[in-house]
This record gives sequence, C-alpha cells and structure tokens, in this order.
Amino acid sequence: MKTVFFDVDTQLDFVYPSGSLYVPRAERIVPVIAHLNRTAAERGIPVISTVDAHAEDDPEFRQWPHHCVAGTLGQRKPESTLFDRRVVVPNREHHLSLDGARQIILEKQTLNAFDAPNLARVLYHLAADRYVVYGVVTEICVHHAVRGLLKLAKPVAIVTDAIAGLQAQQTRESLSEMQASGVQLLTSAALCDA
Repeated sequence: MKTVFFDVDTQLDFVYPSGSLYVPRAERIVPVIAHLNRTAAERGIPVISTVDAHAEDDPEFRQWPHHCVAGTLGQRKPESTLFDRRVVVPNREHHLSLDGARQIILEKQTLNAFDAPNLARVLYHLAADRYVVYGVVTEICVHHAVRGLLKLAKPVAIVTDAIAGLQAQQTRESLSEMQASGVQLLTSAALCDA
C-alpha cells in the first residue's frame, strides 16, 4: 500500500509565537512533524507539504491578518521539517517535474489546498493508496485538506499529536466530523512504530 504524508501549512508564521498568525501551542508539534518527515524520508514515503504563499494585497487579508507573504521569513517552513531532496511547486500553472523529489512543497493562496492549480496533478503523479495528514490549522486548512482527500476514495488518517487548532471546541468538533466521515485518528508513535 503506497502511503503519502500530507503536511499542512507548518510555516513559521503559524507555528511559533513570533509568527503573525500564531496558532496557540503549535510550536509543540514541530518536533513531532520533523520526526514524521524524517520517518517518511527513511521509508521512502513522499511528503506533500502545503504552504501559504500570499501576495502583499491578498484577498484573504480581509479576513485574516497578514501572514505567510511569499518570500518573507514567516512564509518559510521550520528547517527541521524540510528534506534535502525537495521541489517547490508554485501556485500557478507550471511544468510539473517531481523527479527525485521526496518532498513536494505546494504553494497555495487559499485556505483549501485543493484550490491550488497543481495539486490534482501532484496527487495523480504520486498515485497514493492512503494519505496521512498533519499540520495546522486543524479546524480550517487541515479540515479542507482531509475533505478533499476523502473525495479520492482512499483511506485518510490524521496524526492527532501533530495537529494544532485555533479554538479548542472547533478543533474537537472538526476531529469528530472527520472521524465520522471515516478518517482514522492515530498518534505519531503508532504510525512510526508500525
């Protein structure tokens, strides 16, 4: 069974207190995500890492504070979550060349990664039988990613100690809804020790 890890928006602006749209306590998941990504690299599991790559005047900033503006420090991923062999797929029509890449950094400009013009081609190229999802924000971008992946009619799992949400009640409701849709909830230990 071919598994693909789906690392959602683990970027400096979200995961550290100095970030412009900090998710409370998200810094605690960075070592877990780094461990998941190292495990993926060791096992030859591809990782799709979505990243916001906003323009200075992005429409999303009418609802949210400025964050993850393309080219800024806050838009970067923590170094510990990056692979040596990675490719960046921009948020525009683009010639897709994933040869040799173990981590695909997929730029996006909306809450839903499935709005990115190249995600469908990346997923087709990887041809996964199963998806494992983690990152931020649980009740927003992670939830959108899971909904999109479920439409592919493949098993989806969420790593519960590698996610962080903005509001505890909404996070719980989101996890309950995803689990009711057939999503498996598991821990990083259960996944990495399997």
